[in-house]
Amino acid sequence: MLPKTMTAIEAKGAGGPEMLVPGTRPVPEPGPGEVLIEVAAAGINRPDVLQRQGLYPAPKGASDLLGLEVAGKVVGLGPGATRFKQGDLVCALVNGGGYAEYAVAPEDTTLPVPPGLSLVEAAALPETVFTVWHNVFERASLKPGEWLLVHGGTSGIGTTAIQIGAALGARVIVTVGSAEKARAAVALGAVRAVNYRDVDFVEAVRVATGGEGANVILDMVGGDYVERNLRAAALDGRIVQIAFLKGSKVEIDLMRLMLRRLTLTGSTLRAQTAETKARMTKGVEQRVWPLIAQGKFKPVIDSTFSLVDAADAHRRIEDPGHIGKIVLEVR
Repeated sequence: MLPKTMTAIEAKGAGGPEMLVPGTRPVPEPGPGEVLIEVAAAGINRPDVLQRQGLYPAPKGASDLLGLEVAGKVVGLGPGATRFKQGDLVCALVNGGGYAEYAVAPEDTTLPVPPGLSLVEAAALPETVFTVWHNVFERASLKPGEWLLVHGGTSGIGTTAIQIGAALGARVIVTVGSAEKARAAVALGAVRAVNYRDVDFVEAVRVATGGEGANVILDMVGGDYVERNLRAAALDGRIVQIAFLKGSKVEIDLMRLMLRRLTLTGSTLRAQTAETKARMTKGVEQRVWPLIAQGKFKPVIDSTFSLVDAADAHRRIEDPGHIGKIVLEVR
């Protein structure tokens, strides 16, 4: 018998981590094609921080609660949901509502927990894996043997991109902010980890690639990195923008883009259509889940916090020293 209410983390208003406080909400009911998950763990992501700050509002129809990825046990099925049964252990990409004891998820973006992973590890998968898969492999069409440059190499996105990129035959270069992070990135499979505090990444990429440049660049920094990415890219290179930690308004020289036949693109995950996310889910299950089974990819967990300590978890993700994912343990 399910309870009627649950503990959830609510944002009192736009602002810092202290805005996140425990509250009580009704347990949601799964709609058509949805499953109800008893949440064991929920991943923390940069879009959660932006939403808390009032800069990334929930889309129409989505829960106002933070949290875009969860793992746990299926405890309810909406009309038409047939893939999973009650009691199945799953992880899911959700449109919001992850910071709670129960969450609803579209069955089309719900996946079985990979064998050998804990629910904490599984909760760290959906948002980052979907982001990397879509942007690096679907949008940028990274191929085996190509050079992949990832900025923020020890973030959740970065540690995921290193492992999946290397496992699928790419040569990965990352930028990091410390010697400790450089060692961590190389241990995960990066060919070269560039400490941007000491070395110009454009020159480092040129040297590492024998003057060719990076075929694909995944950037979450923005600002002056946008122009520098144009200089670091190979002929016919593809640059994908997924965030702008240093700002989205920039000045670039489009002549370089034209002469080197570069592609500059970008995307956000939450705004994608249900159909697009369902397609991504199939690609992830077919191509990435086997890598986990083969021991070629495993989410890197920086730290865990209890649900009621979500504010502290947000303080940790804002600490530049973290490596990998931060996860809320709900049960």
